[in-house]
Amino acid sequence: MGLSKEVIKAGLDHVSSIEPRLAEAVARSGYPEPRIRPEGYETLLRTIVGQQVSVASAAAVWNKLEARLGNGCPAEALIATEFDELRACGLSRQKQGYARSLAELILSGGLDLDNLPPDDEEAIALLTKVKGIGRWSAEIYLLFAQGRPDIWPAGDLAIQIGVGNFLELPERPSEKDIRERAEAWSPHRGAVAIFTWHHYHVMVM
Repeated sequence: MGLSKEVIKAGLDHVSSIEPRLAEAVARSGYPEPRIRPEGYETLLRTIVGQQVSVASAAAVWNKLEARLGNGCPAEALIATEFDELRACGLSRQKQGYARSLAELILSGGLDLDNLPPDDEEAIALLTKVKGIGRWSAEIYLLFAQGRPDIWPAGDLAIQIGVGNFLELPERPSEKDIRERAEAWSPHRGAVAIFTWHHYHVMVM
């Protein structure tokens, strides 16, 4: 689902009205495009497959997995597949552990992605029950796939650098610092996060 272009713009306009330095950054960098991913098991499994490898390498492994397991790499098929077969697709021992953790939680009902709690912290706590899904991955899922408007991935390095830049701070702020600074931007922190990634990439180009 994700946040729409209209929701992102409205959120940024609201926060810009109370944070002039954000307004100046939006004027310089422009409004960002939405970042949207499908909801559900496949998106989380792709997150695991893509950890610490290039986009091209992740795509190659995913294509091999789908060829072996079927479209979307169903949890039932993944659980039933032997270690060596998954390794031949490019899935390391560690990632197999993470993928099986996800598949088992889905199949047991321990993680119901269609009925995550409306409270963001409760949803993050459930998602991080999956081995290999940390707070950042859970936040990205809730922001990009579910379009939760107040998600704020303060542990993200690009967020820290981007916020430090548009707030004109003398050094990169810590996670704790930008969590505190962003409290005033609630409930539109998701829009600010999407803008900050956009602003960061404009900065480094």
